[in-house]
Amino acid sequence: MRKAKVAIQDTFWKEYSELVRQTVIPYQWEALNDRIEGAEPSYAIRNFRIAAGLEKGEFGGWVFQDSDLYKWLEAVAYSIGNHPDPKLESIADEVIDLIGQAQHENGYVNTYFTIKEPGRQWTNLYEAHELYCAGHMIEAAVAYYHATGKRIFLDIACRFADLIDSLFGTEQGKIQAYCGHQEIELALVKLYNVTGEQRYLNLSSYFINERGNKPSYFVEEWERRERKNIWSQGTPNLEVYQSHLPVREQTVAVGHSVRAVYMYTAMADLARLTNDSSLREACERLWINTTRKQMYITGGIGATHLGEAFTFDYDLPNDTVYAETCASIGLIFWARRMLQLEAKSDYADVMERALYNNVLGSMSKDGQHFFYVNPLEVYPDASEKNPDKHHVKPVRQKWFGCSCCPPNVARLLSSLHDYIYDVTDDGKTVYVHLFIGSELQWVTGDGLQVTVHQRSELPWHGKVEFSISLAGNDAKAPFEIAVRIPQWFQSQDPILKINGEPQHYRKHNGYAKMERAWSDGDTVEWILPLETQLIAAHPLIRPDAGKAAIQRGPLVYCLEQVDNGSPLSSLSFAEEPELREHETPELLGGCITVEVDGLLVDESVWLDNQPYKPLHKNVKPVQLTAIPYYLWGNRQAGEMNVWLRT
Repeated sequence: MRKAKVAIQDTFWKEYSELVRQTVIPYQWEALNDRIEGAEPSYAIRNFRIAAGLEKGEFGGWVFQDSDLYKWLEAVAYSIGNHPDPKLESIADEVIDLIGQAQHENGYVNTYFTIKEPGRQWTNLYEAHELYCAGHMIEAAVAYYHATGKRIFLDIACRFADLIDSLFGTEQGKIQAYCGHQEIELALVKLYNVTGEQRYLNLSSYFINERGNKPSYFVEEWERRERKNIWSQGTPNLEVYQSHLPVREQTVAVGHSVRAVYMYTAMADLARLTNDSSLREACERLWINTTRKQMYITGGIGATHLGEAFTFDYDLPNDTVYAETCASIGLIFWARRMLQLEAKSDYADVMERALYNNVLGSMSKDGQHFFYVNPLEVYPDASEKNPDKHHVKPVRQKWFGCSCCPPNVARLLSSLHDYIYDVTDDGKTVYVHLFIGSELQWVTGDGLQVTVHQRSELPWHGKVEFSISLAGNDAKAPFEIAVRIPQWFQSQDPILKINGEPQHYRKHNGYAKMERAWSDGDTVEWILPLETQLIAAHPLIRPDAGKAAIQRGPLVYCLEQVDNGSPLSSLSFAEEPELREHETPELLGGCITVEVDGLLVDESVWLDNQPYKPLHKNVKPVQLTAIPYYLWGNRQAGEMNVWLRT
C-alpha cells in the first residue's frame, strides 16, 4: 500500500485520543513505577533497574513483565508522533537508556533471566516468553523510530534481533524452535519494513513455518527440563500453543486466543509480502472459523478462562466468558492485515465491532480502570462467590499483576489513525475502512497531492461527508474512492451523493466504488441508515437461544441494574417491543440510550422459601433502558446483561 498521512479529527475519537495522551499514558507510567495506591505492583521499571545494576533486589512479577513496559513505550511513540510532547519524550528516552543499560554485550535483553535465572536463557521457550518480550521490544522500537527519527532504541532492538537470528533456524548448530507465545513473528515483519533487512523477514517466516512440525520441540524441551514447568503440569498442550499442526494445516481456531490471533496476524503479513498462496488460504479459513463461529457479538474471542482459550464452534457462554481485551486487540491487528491482503468489508466490519465494543468497553471513562475479561452477563454475587466466575469482574480494576491489556489498549488507540484508510500502491484507489473524522493525504501516481477530509457523525448518527482538496486547485485528479458498506444496516442501501446529487455506485467486496476525475472542492455524502435492531443468535449458540440483543449501528447495547433493577434475569422483551432512541447528553459523557417495551416476572406471587411452583405467566409490563455496551460499569457495581429473553 502507498504511504499516506492520516490525522484524526473526530469528536468521538478525539475524546479517547486525548484521554490516552493526557491520562492513560501518565497513569500507566505511575503504575509501571509501582506508584498507584491500592493497585497490584508492576515491578517493570524496578526489574530493569536491577538488571542494569542500578539497584539490588529480586525479580518481581511475571516472567513476561518486560512486555508491559515495551507496550507502554509503543503507545508513547504513537502519541508523540501525533502530538509532540518534549517532557514525555524525555521520559521515554530515559527508559530507553535504562533498557540499553540492561542489554547484555551480545544483545540479549530480558530481566527475568538476567536477574532470576542467569545462564538458563532459551531453555524454556514453551513458557518463558523470551521471544514474546523481544517482539514487543521490536514493535516499540520501530514505532519510536518512526515518531522521533532517533535510532538508539531501534539499534538496541536490531542487536537483539541479530542475536536471535544467529541462534534460531534450521542450520546446523542452531536451535530449531519457536516461541510459546507468538509475537516475535509479526514484530520481525515490522523490523524488516523499517530496515529493509531481508533476514528479519526470513526469520519471521522460519518461526511460522517451523511451528507444529514433528517431533514437537516443546515436548522434547520439556523432557530436557526433567518434565518441569513454570505453570501447567504434565505434557505440553500443543493445541493451546497452536503448535499441534503446521500452520498451513490448521483449519479451526484453537488454544490461547491471544497467541492465535497474533500468529494469524504474522501469517497474513507474510502471505502478502512473500506472495504465499497457501499461507493466505490458511488465513482465510481460520478467519471464517474465528469470526463466524467463535466470536461474540461484541467482537470478543476466547470463551473460557481455562487457558484463556477458544473451545469449540458456537460455544459462547455469556457469564463465564473470557473475551480478553488483548484478544480483541489482536483480532483487530489481524483484520487490518487481512484488509491489506484484500479489501473486503467483512474484515473492516469485524475490526469496527471489536473496536467500538470489546476494546472501548475494557477501559473506564476516567482512563484509570480496566477490564481484563469482558463479559456479556454479570451477576456480582456470582463473581465473588462462584469459583468458576472469579475472573469475571463487575468493576474495572486499577491495574493487574498480569497487566498486558491496559498498555495494549493505549497503543491501539494511539495508533488508530493507521486503521482508517488504505491507498493502493499505484495511488489510484483509496479505501475507507472506518468512519472516523480525519484528514488523509497522499500523492497519486501522477505526482499530485490529494487531501481527503472525512467528517463523520458516527457512532450516533449515520452521516459521513468527504471533501476533496487538490494541491493545484485548477487540476483534476483521477482516482477511485471505495467506501465500506457496513453489515449493520438491514432495510435499505446507503445513499451516495456527489456534490449534492444522488449517485448510483458499483459494489465490490462490500465497498461502494466511485471513480472519476475529481476537482478541488468536490464533496461526497455517504448516508448510512442507522437503525436500532433486535439481533438474534445462531441456534447453535445455546446460551442465546430464545434471546435477543440490541444493536444500533456499530454499537451493541446492554441493560444495567442501575437503570432496570434486579434481578435482570426476571426481564424479557415484550412480544412486539417498540425500540425508542433517546439522546442523553447528561449520561456518561453523552450517548444515545434505547428504551424498549419489556416484561417483568412478578416476584410478589412467590412465597418465601418457595424455589419452584407450577408455571404461570405472572408478568407485568415495564419499560427497559439499554445503554451502549462500551459504557457499562461506569456508574456503580451491579448486574449487566447483553442478551435478554424474547
